Amino acid sequence: MGSVAGSKWDDDDGEYSVIGDKGEIGFIDYQEDKSVCNYDPTGDGPVAISFPFRVQDGKPQSVSVGETAAAPITIRNSTDEAVELWAKIYASTPVDSFQLSLMKPPPSTGNAAAGGFLGCFALEDRMIQPGETLTLWLSCKPQEIGMYTSVVHFDVLGDRIERVGFILAEDKISQSLASRKPYSRTVKKNHYAVTEFVKGTNPRRAPGRPVKKRLPRYDIPKETREKIENKEIPEEITSGLSRENYAEYFKTLLIMEEIQLEEDMRAYDMERVVMKKRGNFLSLVVPGLAERRPSLVHGDYIFAKPANSDDSIVPYQGFVHRVQADEVYLQFNTEFHLSHMNGNLYDVHFTYNRVNMRRQYQAIDSARDLDTEILFPSEAHEHRLIQPKSLIPIAKNINEEQKSSIEMILGCTGGPPYVIYGPPGTGKTMTLVEAILQLYRNRRNARILVCAPSNSAADHLLDKLLSEEAVSVRENEIFRLNATARSFEEVKQDHIRFCFFDDNVFKCPPFSALSRYRIIISTYMSASLLYSEGIDRGHFSHIFLDEAGQASEPESMIPISNLCQRNTVVVLAGDPMQLGPVILSRDAESFGLAKSYLERLFECESYLEKDENYVTKLVRNYRCHPEILYLPSKLFYNGELVACKDSTESSTSLLKLLNFIPGNDFPTIFFGIQGLDEREGSNPSWFNRIEASKVVEVIKKLTTCGDLSEVDIGVITPYRQQVLKIKKVLDDLDMADVKVGSVEQFQGQEKQVIIVSTVRSTIVHNDFDKVHYLGFLSNPRRFNVAITRAISLLILIGNPHIISKDEYWNMLLWRCSDHESYKGCALPERQDFSDGYGVQENGGDYGEGNNHLASGEEGEWGQDSSSQANTRAADVGAWVQDSCQANAQVPGTDEAEWSDGWK
Repeated sequence: MGSVAGSKWDDDDGEYSVIGDKGEIGFIDYQEDKSVCNYDPTGDGPVAISFPFRVQDGKPQSVSVGETAAAPITIRNSTDEAVELWAKIYASTPVDSFQLSLMKPPPSTGNAAAGGFLGCFALEDRMIQPGETLTLWLSCKPQEIGMYTSVVHFDVLGDRIERVGFILAEDKISQSLASRKPYSRTVKKNHYAVTEFVKGTNPRRAPGRPVKKRLPRYDIPKETREKIENKEIPEEITSGLSRENYAEYFKTLLIMEEIQLEEDMRAYDMERVVMKKRGNFLSLVVPGLAERRPSLVHGDYIFAKPANSDDSIVPYQGFVHRVQADEVYLQFNTEFHLSHMNGNLYDVHFTYNRVNMRRQYQAIDSARDLDTEILFPSEAHEHRLIQPKSLIPIAKNINEEQKSSIEMILGCTGGPPYVIYGPPGTGKTMTLVEAILQLYRNRRNARILVCAPSNSAADHLLDKLLSEEAVSVRENEIFRLNATARSFEEVKQDHIRFCFFDDNVFKCPPFSALSRYRIIISTYMSASLLYSEGIDRGHFSHIFLDEAGQASEPESMIPISNLCQRNTVVVLAGDPMQLGPVILSRDAESFGLAKSYLERLFECESYLEKDENYVTKLVRNYRCHPEILYLPSKLFYNGELVACKDSTESSTSLLKLLNFIPGNDFPTIFFGIQGLDEREGSNPSWFNRIEASKVVEVIKKLTTCGDLSEVDIGVITPYRQQVLKIKKVLDDLDMADVKVGSVEQFQGQEKQVIIVSTVRSTIVHNDFDKVHYLGFLSNPRRFNVAITRAISLLILIGNPHIISKDEYWNMLLWRCSDHESYKGCALPERQDFSDGYGVQENGGDYGEGNNHLASGEEGEWGQDSSSQANTRAADVGAWVQDSCQANAQVPGTDEAEWSDGWK
């Protein structure tokens, strides 16, 4: 027996068995625990060969980096004659990382002679006598973290038998993140219906002034609920959206969404739990509450009754008075508190606060009174012509496109909304702020409402308005309107003086105070408080909606339909090619609730054709290194974006200093790594601890170079559990200033360095994500946002064999490879997406097909997947699994990871 690595086994005289050359393998999915070639999958033949490194409980065997892993392979001859055996390591990933031996290798080594041990790549012409069992050892000493794979060929009795082995090499960080509790789907709880209850003490019902305009209840009609729950499509939405059915159409979609929200909340119900007495409150520990799963805030309520009680027992309503980490402080009816004893067990039923849904119903109802040119500009009788108003810029660095859009806004006298189309990093928020300050300084009668989809975005607008030195906004003329549910501690101390609150609870001031402010800043939802307080249509001369692409149309209508009249100037700023609204109901999403008002406006020719009387497209990007900007500009913006960031800035020297890829100054680096997907406990969210460890390794290198601080680094990853795993390690290392979050949490933000962890490492789950629209794949907008947050350096960490199945990620992967900026596991075979759906022309950057892949567009798999199932190209050792089988293998449905609730 000897090492014959790299040599041919063929012999012209036929003296030796022909076993073939050493090969190369691409990606082999460890979840397919069988022979890749499907030869002798049971291991029970006349010559039975066992399987090394068997995958157990869905996971490969784990070994620490630098330690030797060894597994026996037994070859048993059950025939009556001696048989000739030839064995060879056909291929391994990484190359030559596995060896064969007749002895078990010593623990300290797997590749050097020690105590008589000799490892090699092949066993030549070995005779096995009748009834004899030969034991070989397959060993590996991994040097880096990740998946190690070996394919061993055996030629015996004229057949070739193949065995595949998997090893997961780990370090201390990845081992510390290992699941301590196997994943199991949550057992369906015995939900109890709440038709009547004993009322609790509502913290929001303190004595105060009456609300002038109360929201109607908008109870869901019984007939509509039954249709939706029976998966029938209500007739209100079957004919599509029109001016005549506008209210009924969107209210039906909202009902779909609300029914889905009810169902999602039931998953958090708890059985046989205890509560503790905390002064005048009872406290309940809710696992996941710190991550807002479920999202409970001040003023929400739950229902509780004794555990295992029958349906005749009426539950008690408990209001949330305080939320502290994963604990809520509740107040029930006095009777409930008096009867409570520590140790009592309760069944708890979670509810959700319907206020935001009712606000959207009311806004859609109110939209009936809006002019057609607001809701459907394409049906307006006249084409608008704006006489632009010249201006002297307040900010010194306003460019031509920004200046032109502001002049059009200043010249606008109402009518259809004016749109600032702002691709990533083009300064749309700066443009909005300039327009607002121009109005504030030059038009004394201007009353301006500024809305954003989240509190953080609204706070950012307030900061920008206050920071402009050339215009001093008076403190008594600008107001930040906050929802009652917002935590007082969440607001910056510098902003508190612009808010209204009582006993550290935010409130809406009375009409007399509201009417004096010239600028009011709010979220879309909280703008409903202005309607409730009696602010009428026409009070505001201008309504600005920032990040309008992130809000659903009913949400956008909250400030518009209640406060807009014919001469109100409505301005929308956003990008329809970035993330849209988060919708829970797949049915409501498919029928149009996921399409923002901004995106729908681009169905009108005047917006689509970029008519300057309706829209200005900003094209100068000041954020990204030109090479980072190249691909998103080509894919999403017709190549129109102009890179204005100085390419001679620190990114080049930064890359050389880090020495990630010596001698290369390309600002995007791809680290290919094969890990594994995991879930734990009852949490359906995925994580990949191998990638998490790699992320931390990269962060350490970045921060030790001396040029970067933690706040300069952001980590984007698609699954909540991966976010929490990475945060845990960083907190343990006192590196909590590195921001880690989902794409949604990074939209509108930027960092010097962005690290993206893609998580997915198996084809099975990749297919599942494509069907259910999770993760990064199948959503080009999420891809667009993820790769445009980096200023100087973009670092990607993932399995190239998985993400290359998507056209956009495939382009980015090979762009890195072509610039010698790829490092890690072997690359997949290069795929051609010549018929791709992503690169759109002739104005296609506004078009459809950007939220999810349309049916029938699975062409990126290259060939018919059913014919490829469990097969392998002889020269590369890779196969594509049948997607239908893959989906069937995954029980249940993963959660929608992209929740707004925890921003």
